[in-house]
Amino acid sequence: MILRRYIAANLVRGWLMVLLVVGAVFGLIAFITELERTRFDYDALAVARYTIYTLPQQLVGLAPVIALLGSIMALANLDRYNELTVISCAGVSRRSLLTAIALPTLLLMTLLWAGLEFATPRLHQHAEQERQYLRYRGDVRIPDGGVWSRNERRYVHLARLDENGVPGGIDVYEFDEDGQLVRTLHAGAAEVRSGRRWLLKRVREKYLVDGVFRTRGHAELEVGNMWDKDELPSLALTADSMTLSVLYKYSQFLKANGQAWQSYFGAFWQKLALPLTVGAMVLLATPIAASLGSRRSSNFGVNLGIGALVGILFYLGAQIIYALGQLLSLSVPVVAFLPTVIVFLAALLLLRRMRW
Repeated sequence: MILRRYIAANLVRGWLMVLLVVGAVFGLIAFITELERTRFDYDALAVARYTIYTLPQQLVGLAPVIALLGSIMALANLDRYNELTVISCAGVSRRSLLTAIALPTLLLMTLLWAGLEFATPRLHQHAEQERQYLRYRGDVRIPDGGVWSRNERRYVHLARLDENGVPGGIDVYEFDEDGQLVRTLHAGAAEVRSGRRWLLKRVREKYLVDGVFRTRGHAELEVGNMWDKDELPSLALTADSMTLSVLYKYSQFLKANGQAWQSYFGAFWQKLALPLTVGAMVLLATPIAASLGSRRSSNFGVNLGIGALVGILFYLGAQIIYALGQLLSLSVPVVAFLPTVIVFLAALLLLRRMRW
């Protein structure tokens, strides 16, 4: 039990050290880049807050590389001071060593899953909303040109969201089977209700009667099959900044309405596989750091260099696999989990040859 706690403490220390270094580098780059976008109330202090809130989302995406380097640093440091030699000579089996490494790794994987659903996307959404509010002084915009959605022969355009998440500038266009425009709606705002239903307010309706458009106004008008309340904060963000549940629901919503849904569905499976990839990376780090060559010739810097190279190759390889998967229309879950499986198999192969 004491040995397990000691190994776990070293692993956590290694992860935190790499996390701090990577976070400082990426945070500084993001801060300097964002300073160029200051405007109105969006000053340097607001940029610093924005950087702090969005940095966790960036670091989550780098979690496999951070876990790999942190694990190599921790285990190579133990090997450098011959502590692994003492542990091995004390009769601790390879299985016991892997068990001691697996316990903190499982905790890390659980925290990552929780963060992907409850923490980092919400921080990112809050940061984006605050930035838009400060830059546009209350008129919180979504991407330039707004957001479009299609449902069979109906097209919906959303121009903005205010600071409370209330939609504004809503336009609805309805076409008949021949592609002729038969009805349009313009609403100043909307109340988002359950079941993807919106209560449009201050509505101006134009509808086609005998080839002529007529106009009438409505104080309120309810329409269905709109964006869900949980999806609205994510409309101004990329798929990487959505929670797991929202990603899945939104991808199915797009699929049901005949829109491009593959990128959101792929992002969902990639994020779902991320903690498993972290576990595979920690497993891969064990033979790299603990038994790469003979212990007398092992080198701390060489091990870290090999870990960095593996991390870069994994990142590039994963991007190539994702791109080929989309190009060849392969199964999205298979493509998402394939890099993880490759790392896991490589780790098992090295573990079989591990000198312990």
